[in-house]
Amino acid sequence: MRTSFVFSEVVTGLRRNVTMTIAMILTTAISLFLLGVGLLVVNMVGKMQDDYLGQLEVAVMLTNDISVNDKDCTQQPCSSLRSQLETTSGVETVVYENRDKGFERFKKVFESQPELAKLARPEAIPAMFRVKLEDAQRSDVIVQAFTGKAGVKKVDDQREDLDRLFGFLNGVRDAALALALLQAFAALMLISNTIQVSAFTRRTEVGIMRLVGATRWYTQLPFLIEAVVAGVIGAVASIGLLVVTKLFLLNRVLGELFAANIIPEVSMVEILFLSPILVGVAIAISALTGYVTLRLYVRL
Repeated sequence: MRTSFVFSEVVTGLRRNVTMTIAMILTTAISLFLLGVGLLVVNMVGKMQDDYLGQLEVAVMLTNDISVNDKDCTQQPCSSLRSQLETTSGVETVVYENRDKGFERFKKVFESQPELAKLARPEAIPAMFRVKLEDAQRSDVIVQAFTGKAGVKKVDDQREDLDRLFGFLNGVRDAALALALLQAFAALMLISNTIQVSAFTRRTEVGIMRLVGATRWYTQLPFLIEAVVAGVIGAVASIGLLVVTKLFLLNRVLGELFAANIIPEVSMVEILFLSPILVGVAIAISALTGYVTLRLYVRL
């Protein structure tokens, strides 16, 4: 097999159908970019769950009379509530936070917003028990056992807020993967059409090659390589899009959240690890689509 001849045929094919080749590359790049976004969001949600679940607490807020009259939680019903919490199965720690300590924590949390801190008053902050569980997924036990008890104003489960955040991120992931599938289908159609058009425009040369003894595999190989080359270029373009998105969109829009460790940062290393997957997917899809097209629709 003459390698130089095969590659000259590949270059000729790509040049001859340049507009379809560009469309195929762009469609492949967009579908792989969306696939990459979906995989990065999956990784981000996983890291957030690991980070946040270990810090989640259930806040058992106490009524106003306890907040005013029992700063050390030595009277009833506050002391009784503390004993019940400490003896509940699955509870790791129980910290009593009176109104003054709660107000200090509020000012520390919102120290970057001094206007809000000035408007707040200690009377608006209830005393509370901050309960940490061995398994954050079992916070329902505390909510069900202590909601409505004497001295309890409200039970605030931080896991519910986190579930809403994860629900939003999972929605972003699902939308990106669904769009990636749609774009991948369009890319498959373009690859198939490009191969058929390329084969039709070179049917005379291929016919002559077959007459002089060339095998079917030898005549089909250039078309397969054309599809794979276009797929690899699309994959490289998608990786470039991910890098540009990270540098000029994510870092600018979410930079403060990254710095405050509220959302784990998407690093270049993650994109680097993702790159071989995207290139491999592009090669597999292009080669498989090309092979099926040549077997089913093109007789060379």
